[in-house]
Amino acid sequence: MPSSTALTSKVASGTPYQLDTPQVQKASSALLRHIKSSQDEKEKSATKKTLIGDNESDDENASLNNEAVWLVLTTKKHVVDKNRLKPGKISIPHSLNSSPSLSICLITADPQRGVKDIVADSAFPSELSSRIDKVIGFSKLKARYQSFETRRQLFAEHDVFLADERIITRLVPTLGKIFYKSSKRPIPIRIAEIEKVDGKRVKKDPKSKPSKEERSASFASPLVVAKEIERTLNCAPVQLAPSTTAAIRVGSSNFTAQQLSENIGAVVNGMTEKFVAKGWRNIKAIHVKGANTMAMPIWLASELWVEDTDVVEETPALEDGAKTNKKRKSTGDEKLIEGKKTKKTKSAEDEEDAAEAAARKEKLQQLKAKALEDGEPATVGASKAGKKKRKASS
Repeated sequence: MPSSTALTSKVASGTPYQLDTPQVQKASSALLRHIKSSQDEKEKSATKKTLIGDNESDDENASLNNEAVWLVLTTKKHVVDKNRLKPGKISIPHSLNSSPSLSICLITADPQRGVKDIVADSAFPSELSSRIDKVIGFSKLKARYQSFETRRQLFAEHDVFLADERIITRLVPTLGKIFYKSSKRPIPIRIAEIEKVDGKRVKKDPKSKPSKEERSASFASPLVVAKEIERTLNCAPVQLAPSTTAAIRVGSSNFTAQQLSENIGAVVNGMTEKFVAKGWRNIKAIHVKGANTMAMPIWLASELWVEDTDVVEETPALEDGAKTNKKRKSTGDEKLIEGKKTKKTKSAEDEEDAAEAAARKEKLQQLKAKALEDGEPATVGASKAGKKKRKASS
């Protein structure tokens, strides 16, 4: 097969368990061109243009031109993540949340006043604080957003949801399937202050209940919190499930092919190093796709097993045949073997049947002629007449 028609290509030197950078760039540029052409067709087909609601149409066009691009990673064995309710994070060179109009909702552990003071502090970067539109504590979140409509409204108001890692697993029943069946799952961040003694982290007693003053003072400094939020915004969240497929957002349609390929490389390296057991040996295929496009392969494994011990070697065919013959003889199947050898063909059997039928017919004709000579028809007619009389009398 010529190289121009191949779906994927492997590296010419070194280990085959790595991405081929030219292949990734080629797939990225082809995918972005396809998404852009699809967007142009949708814009041309949109004939409804009114003067009222121009702002809404602008928002729709902006979201249309910023279609998400996903990396689909398929493994050979199931990836079991014990902390599935706590998403992971992979640092990427080109942020997915670089828009200045990004709306961030920050969910914190109680009391929320401590985090609000941190965001309003002069040491906190103003560019970041302007994008944080809401800071809400866990207790108030449970009290205010109990109904489906209020949760859906909260979901639509903000683009990114960040949550204190101390309460991230408790948000599942509070926010429900509106959040956890979408790509807007809360991303964990560390807001709490870490106490260290001689450079070592001090573990707190989980049974001891801190006072109100201790809880308000348990948050980190404004600079530490701001750095943690910026680092999280520059990461790709990883939502793993006990399956063989994982989808991670790696970019959008307004990225360049170079930016998209660099993000893909960073996410693949992070997945193989942190989240996928056995690393590259456990990866079966890597695809890249848009929100409404087919998946385009960029890497395919040549082996379907993880370890060489998983492959069962087959015994030679001659040995198998000898074993089966010995087994048949030992179980007393000699007659069956001989019968198969002396079995006649179907045409020969048909000829024998025809000869036997002709012989029977000839014999019947001879018996009939002999009966006519001996006067048997009279007796036969008398017996038939007797049968008819018996039937009529009955």
